[in-house]
Amino acid sequence: MAFRIGIDVGGTFTDFLLVEQGGEARVCKVPSTPVDPSRAVLAGLAEMAAAHDLALDGFLGQVELIVHGTTVTTNAVLTGGTAPTGLLTTRGFRDALQMRRGIREELYDNKFTAPVPIVPRHLRLPVAERLDAGGAVVEAVELADVGAAAEALAEAGVEAVAICFLHAYANPAHEAAAAARLRQLLPAAYVSASTEVLPQVRFYERTSTTVLNAAVGPILKRYLDSLATGLAEAGFAGVLLIMQSNGGVTSPEAATRLAATTLLSGPAAAPAAGRAYALPHGVEDFITVDMGGTSFDAALIKGGQPEVTSQASVNRFALALPSMEINTVGAGGGSIAWIDDGGLLRMGPRSAGADPGPVCYGHGGTLPTCTDANLILGYLSAEYFAGGSLRLDADGARSAIREHIAKPLGMEVVAAAAGMYRIINVNMASAMQEISVKKGWDPRDFLMVCAGGAGPIHAAMIARELAMTRILVPRDSSIFCAAGMLRSDLKHDFVRSLNAPLERAALGSRALADPLDVMAAAGRDRLVGEGLAADRIRFHRALDLRYAGQYHEVTVELPWRVLRDFDEGAIKAAFHAAHDRLYGYHLAEEGTAVEVINLRLAALGLTEKPPLRDEPRRSETVDPAACKGRREVYLPDDGAFAEVDVFDGDRLAHGNRVDGPAIIEQVNTTLLVPPGFVVRCDAYGSFLLTDEAAG
Repeated sequence: MAFRIGIDVGGTFTDFLLVEQGGEARVCKVPSTPVDPSRAVLAGLAEMAAAHDLALDGFLGQVELIVHGTTVTTNAVLTGGTAPTGLLTTRGFRDALQMRRGIREELYDNKFTAPVPIVPRHLRLPVAERLDAGGAVVEAVELADVGAAAEALAEAGVEAVAICFLHAYANPAHEAAAAARLRQLLPAAYVSASTEVLPQVRFYERTSTTVLNAAVGPILKRYLDSLATGLAEAGFAGVLLIMQSNGGVTSPEAATRLAATTLLSGPAAAPAAGRAYALPHGVEDFITVDMGGTSFDAALIKGGQPEVTSQASVNRFALALPSMEINTVGAGGGSIAWIDDGGLLRMGPRSAGADPGPVCYGHGGTLPTCTDANLILGYLSAEYFAGGSLRLDADGARSAIREHIAKPLGMEVVAAAAGMYRIINVNMASAMQEISVKKGWDPRDFLMVCAGGAGPIHAAMIARELAMTRILVPRDSSIFCAAGMLRSDLKHDFVRSLNAPLERAALGSRALADPLDVMAAAGRDRLVGEGLAADRIRFHRALDLRYAGQYHEVTVELPWRVLRDFDEGAIKAAFHAAHDRLYGYHLAEEGTAVEVINLRLAALGLTEKPPLRDEPRRSETVDPAACKGRREVYLPDDGAFAEVDVFDGDRLAHGNRVDGPAIIEQVNTTLLVPPGFVVRCDAYGSFLLTDEAAG
């Protein structure tokens, strides 16, 4: 039997989805091991092997594919645990990394300071060289400076070196020569040149991205080498793929070369999973939300395509590589409640994580969390949590909320727990507004696809905050991203800067097509090298455009025909429409000149997707065997407890209808159905909630 496995390493749990030949799927969750994430990976694989009555080597011998999302690089940047890194840059520009854009991120906070650069000033070393903006040599690169820098960096004990020269995007020769000399002098160092990482304009963003790539490169290489070795020793001989921030997957070798492509890879698989579950309902516009133990991730998908940005940041460091536009906030089941200096109740971003976890886990936690509040409000069952494998301590949760929240605020425990629940819901609704309302989209026009172990408890009330009326909760919502990884395509991104007025007559008819053809050839070669057949390769092409004099550009995806023929009118019309949606105006009638800054191409290698298993339609009436009884649950809109029906989610069948108020329990998640909501079970085991009270 052939197996395929998706693995998502989270801050609290490591999630696994095992798909057997024929589409049968199994879910596994184990606590994450932050010190060494591979331990949790191997522990989960061993647990799945035992479930099949197989030894680990016998089980892994039947696994043909593992797709792995990792937070190793993200955590390194967030915790300051990056590799010791040096930077070689054009003489006179060594402080660009620290000066950033010279713009205060918090406009009205005079005390707001920039983060400390990853590379300290004494390791940012100048090299004599200069190109003009067109790539012509003004001053030849001085390789003696590279040699002196290599000696100084070796003495400082650096593990990685970033190279970023001014205008290198226009001519890579100087960086290539410096990188070759550096690799010769420091063979053990991870060398990252900006022309290999991000050959585009904007010096600070290019420098920051290259530094990030270098700083996490050795860390990712060690982790992937260790993981690959451990898997091979355990009997795995299949294909290992790594999830990237752009929503695609790639080989471990490619991920190691461009380590920064994994910095936001954790939640990037959500859109692929959301598309699989939403398309059977004829929906191509949806927002995925994933609430785990530590964080809440939201992503918007329009027309079946997720929003992609090249203006991301990690711990306030610019990351200009194409990444899924996902808004992540510290709102999860482990989010800790606290009272600020003004006496206001807050939730997160600090989390109890996997160790010690919420107070009710009984593993040593002392501070009240979202999960503790959900237990007190009746949304979670103390006896059935995690399928009964962990009995929750309701008394401990109540005591923690009383001591840290209720008493200081002069309120009852239940009122404090309800306040915690409401505040974290508002936090998550605000996160959804960031990727919808602030981008020109009305969330009411979208389906919410809710995932995560904690998400379905909060989904309905988040939806009401945003006046959304439909929610889809996949049956495997607790391992949503792991499911998405098995449905992600291979993907490689390419960019070239043009930085010129968008005028066909001045630039020439092939000014867009020729560089895009070169990028397409490179993408095709890379995908063929990874084993993709030519007929499974697709390309998406886009331009970064702006009005003359503007600071920011807008990325506009366009058909190949329009770009090949340099249809200036069609390109400008698409740009005007995109600008109007984002900013509420356009300058088409004023005749303002349009500039093209960058040309972008994404090369996709289509992979085989595991099928969704559908069920025959049954009656609307729920089988009595799926009714678990009744319990007291706090209804947020009513502000009081009421006795509601509790259903076994794993026994609900296609066609079944559940009217709120109700609770639907599964082994790895719980769904709250408030009054006014109706749940219908679809053919694939998902729960479709409709707020019929909203009309």
